[in-house]
Amino acid sequence: MKPADVCLAVMVAVIWGLGFVASRLALDELSPALMTAMRFAIAAVPCLFVRRPKVPWTVLIAISFTLFLGQFLAQSWAIAHGVPVGLASVIVQSQALFTVAFAAAAFREIPTGMQVAGISVATVGLLMICGTVGFDFSVGAFAVLMISPVSFAIGNLLLRQARDVAMFDLFAWLCLVPPLPLLALAFAVDGPQATWHSLWQMSLTGWASMLFIGAISTCIAYWLWGRLLRDHTVAQVVPFALLVPFVGAAASSVVFGETFGPLRLAGMITVVGGIALMLLSKRAQALPKIA
Repeated sequence: MKPADVCLAVMVAVIWGLGFVASRLALDELSPALMTAMRFAIAAVPCLFVRRPKVPWTVLIAISFTLFLGQFLAQSWAIAHGVPVGLASVIVQSQALFTVAFAAAAFREIPTGMQVAGISVATVGLLMICGTVGFDFSVGAFAVLMISPVSFAIGNLLLRQARDVAMFDLFAWLCLVPPLPLLALAFAVDGPQATWHSLWQMSLTGWASMLFIGAISTCIAYWLWGRLLRDHTVAQVVPFALLVPFVGAAASSVVFGETFGPLRLAGMITVVGGIALMLLSKRAQALPKIA
């Protein structure tokens, strides 16, 4: 990779890490459903200027509901209910573990020995984190958070159905799907009056956080990430995502004074180490078809 592309990859990872902090700030003023709806409403603005990619609506909706709506709604709900931002950033990156496992089940892509070792290490780390659940946030919040990497992983595999399309156009139209169902959910859960009141009473910090999440963390960062994946191999680009939880945890400790006990910190490091083993290993090979 060229130095400029390396800088872009690092910048995207930093943006995504800071996005967890911005989400926490926005959730101080908005409900999870409303915050997520606004995130994608802002990110979908480029749809006014780009054509819909040649992807069936069923595929587009399926990708959007998993890669975006499911992932970010579960993530924001868990953060709003007490899950620390730094921990959430680590758990979301465990999607690599689920992506490899689901690919093996759905496409018969048998993991390499290194990937199996990485899955085992990351699983141990998740179990260590589970041992800290119930002290500063509930088991239910942790369970909802685990929906995020699972949904993320399913969306990764569904993306295979949208090949040979412009990445910016695709992600813009993927962002167009979630706002309406999420707004309907906000009306149903919070009520129309409370929902509109939250919007009118948003502070400058809240609006700045939403613009960062929607325009920069979602729209621009995903577009840059897609360009990097287009121009370079997955093995060259994806490891930079390992920077996200470190940026998220560091920023959370500075902004919110977040601290980690020995067991949770060891679990977080173990999860990231396991993910590193998976991402840095050779790509899995599909089993040959039986005649």
